[in-house]
Amino acid sequence: MKIGIIGAGNMGAALGKIWAKAGHQVIFSYSRDENKLRQLTTSAGETAKAGTPKEAVIQSDVILFAVWAPSLEEVIHAAGSLDGKIVMTCVSGLKPDFTGQTIGLPTDLKISVAETIQQLAPNAKVVEAFNTTFAEIIASDSRQFGDDRPSIFYCGDDVEAKKVVADLIGECGYEAVDAGALIVARSLETLATAWVQFAVASQLFPNLGLKALQR
Repeated sequence: MKIGIIGAGNMGAALGKIWAKAGHQVIFSYSRDENKLRQLTTSAGETAKAGTPKEAVIQSDVILFAVWAPSLEEVIHAAGSLDGKIVMTCVSGLKPDFTGQTIGLPTDLKISVAETIQQLAPNAKVVEAFNTTFAEIIASDSRQFGDDRPSIFYCGDDVEAKKVVADLIGECGYEAVDAGALIVARSLETLATAWVQFAVASQLFPNLGLKALQR
């Protein structure tokens, strides 16, 4: 599969490396440090390369947005048409210092970041995922917590896109849990905010995993 990573920070880099090493063709993009982007591409292996956000979109089947929320409108504009693309988003509404929600999203703040992306790219297949884990865990040697595999909740409106995302979640060593339609992203993003702030306040960050128990 061809995967474009828009946002080559900790989260995008960690996920992209896993998928590249699993044999997917990965294009890393959108870094303010070109040297860092080249180093990332080299460390990810032979199936990875660097490009612009537009190149990442054109050459990929699945796109991951892993940027700060205030950059979202700029990034989507730079990416060009997302029509027909599966778009995963782990974009956080938190400020970089984890103190609270960001402001200034380009649409109604009563909706989620994922729904904002859907409004800006109405013909994309948007799926929320990976916002209830930490980049440090993804970048570690294993996602296991003893005998437990942490859960990743995901949601979206396109059934086939969700199946693709669930498989990619599984490849990263997580249990994929279908949380429903894209509107549920409002709740998932709220859960993610509480989860991150709890981890920081309790001084357990980042060594925590979220597990959905099923009977």
